[in-house]
Amino acid sequence: MSANKLNVVLYWHMHQPDYRDLSTGTYTLPWTYLHAIKDYADMAMHLEHCPQARVVVNFTPILLEQIDDYTKQLINFQKTKQPITDPLLAALASDTLTSDIDRRIELINACIKINRERVVHRYPAYGRLIHLNEKLNSDPNIIYYLNDQYIYDLLVWYHLSWLAEYTRRNDIRVKKLFLKEHTFNYDDRMTLISVITELIGSIIPRYKNLAEINQIELSTTPYTHPISPLLLDLSCATETMPEAPMPKDEKYPGGEQRARWHIQKGLEVFKHHFGFYPQGCWPSEGAVSTESTQLLQEYGFTWYASGAGVFWNSVNKAEQANSNDEVFYEHLPNQVARQSSICFFRDDHLSDLIGFEYSTWHADDAVANLVHKIEELSKQDDRSENSIVSIILDGENAWEHYPENGFHFLSALYDRLSNHNDIELTTYSNYLQKHHSYIQKLPALATGSWVYGTLSTWIGSKEKNQGWEMLCEAKRHYDEVIDANNISQEQAEALTKQLALCEGSDWFWWFGDYNSAETVSDFEKLYRHNLRNLYQLMEIEPPDYLSFSFTFGHGDPAGGGSMRRSGE
Repeated sequence: MSANKLNVVLYWHMHQPDYRDLSTGTYTLPWTYLHAIKDYADMAMHLEHCPQARVVVNFTPILLEQIDDYTKQLINFQKTKQPITDPLLAALASDTLTSDIDRRIELINACIKINRERVVHRYPAYGRLIHLNEKLNSDPNIIYYLNDQYIYDLLVWYHLSWLAEYTRRNDIRVKKLFLKEHTFNYDDRMTLISVITELIGSIIPRYKNLAEINQIELSTTPYTHPISPLLLDLSCATETMPEAPMPKDEKYPGGEQRARWHIQKGLEVFKHHFGFYPQGCWPSEGAVSTESTQLLQEYGFTWYASGAGVFWNSVNKAEQANSNDEVFYEHLPNQVARQSSICFFRDDHLSDLIGFEYSTWHADDAVANLVHKIEELSKQDDRSENSIVSIILDGENAWEHYPENGFHFLSALYDRLSNHNDIELTTYSNYLQKHHSYIQKLPALATGSWVYGTLSTWIGSKEKNQGWEMLCEAKRHYDEVIDANNISQEQAEALTKQLALCEGSDWFWWFGDYNSAETVSDFEKLYRHNLRNLYQLMEIEPPDYLSFSFTFGHGDPAGGGSMRRSGE
């Protein structure tokens, strides 16, 4: 047993954009509640069953609001049959299905958006239903012969397949539904609704409890997950991509005020749900600049995290500015000149192994390989007792590519790391309490994100720049309406929240031909719809260009594009 253990942080980022149409309250896509009943629930379970494990978990405020909204809607439905505003969940809970052919096709198509290798092959009864749907593509008239029972069975199987693995294995109600396989009736579906309600309703209390017993550290992100450096200065992106074209607008109108609003609003939402303010922040997509991290410090964040690409760009920036031979270590905490907050940088290689490689390995082999690589890091650095290895990735998107939702991998991972003689599984705040005197001084911080070390995922191409130009124009109108002071406080708050949805990073993530056509279409339509809603709230005729798509996907990215390799 080593006297000096290597510190390791597992940092899971839980995030979904707001899929609600605020003008109607209707959810346009179901991903928030589906990830809640599968990934967020399973992750809590793994931690509850390995109490010696320590991790950091990040919840975006807009995700917390949606989880809370789904919980309230489902409880109200069970009490009073109040309608659910998510169309897919509402269909599962309905006693009659729509007779509209187009809507029936939409329901069927929604229920086949599932990982074929890991889910459909596991459940032959589900596979048979999907096989029938495949015939629909070759002969659309088959829709007239697919009755309500077929659609109900498909809805049940889709939701069963999205349940947390632990629930599938242990909940007797769910096991009975799996055994039944077909001809699910109303009572069966109400049973499934009860399971879903319990899972969603448990998410926030379970993580709050894990934080209260100091097993996890909770952190947050600005409200709707905006790229704060770009709100502050669109042209800041040219620091690490000087040749990239930029939008016509060099600045986002009133950007500093908006960046501050997102931080403050995010902190309020976090405290409302968890009862305290967090010490740490995962800036949206790990996107940072000197100006944006200064704001984090002003709002009381002790630490924040970003990607290794930002670290190395910052080192290069420091070396160009100074002629000394100072050596910088990737696996040490950092403090940027004239700032007190501490920055931790992601180990891209180890994080990407979990995100993209280990899903095809046997769980024990994958964990053994990861632990070996961590051990090698300890041997390479004689400062290992102060080093900290940050493994940071999505807490939801990787696991559908693993057997059984990553059940075996995560169980083995927590067990091996938390019981290793030479590894200390810790949180950032706990680490800083013990190692506060070993802070590496970075003379400068390069602008960038965890993806490539740049902001190219959100700006610097024709489609992404066009998205920013649309947003800038809408923001100028917003400023005029607010400055005129002719609307009520309630109207102003509605306008500001709608603007915040438009400022989220997720829309820009998907703009571009390298993404898949279906996903680009979903998010591009949502973006234009959110902008139209903003104009309508301002009582201004939306620009004609919002009626037409401006970006189209043709790619087939790894993992469907919801995750990205850091250096791809």
